Amino acid sequence: MLMKKFQTISVTEAQTIITEAQPMILDCRELKDYRRSHIAGALHVHEGLKESLVKSKNKQQALLIYCYYGHASEHLAEFFCDFGFGVVYSLAGGYSSWQEQQVA
Repeated sequence: MLMKKFQTISVTEAQTIITEAQPMILDCRELKDYRRSHIAGALHVHEGLKESLVKSKNKQQALLIYCYYGHASEHLAEFFCDFGFGVVYSLAGGYSSWQEQQVA
């Protein structure tokens, strides 16, 4: 079985990582949904951003990627790992899980 190069993490783990590691947070949902609401500090992923990150010299910057339900973010996490990023996280359950756990 092939090992994933990135880590799939829970909302609780993501909150800890955001606080402690200050990763770059990437939202790979559609722009209209990103504009409606997103995790604080998240950047909307578009081709230009992907290209500039791939060309970036700082591959040590941790990345936390999320989508709607956690599937598309895994593909994007794999993409960044393939380009040499060492610390990449995909949010399990995506933004829907994040929202569910924010209603406390």
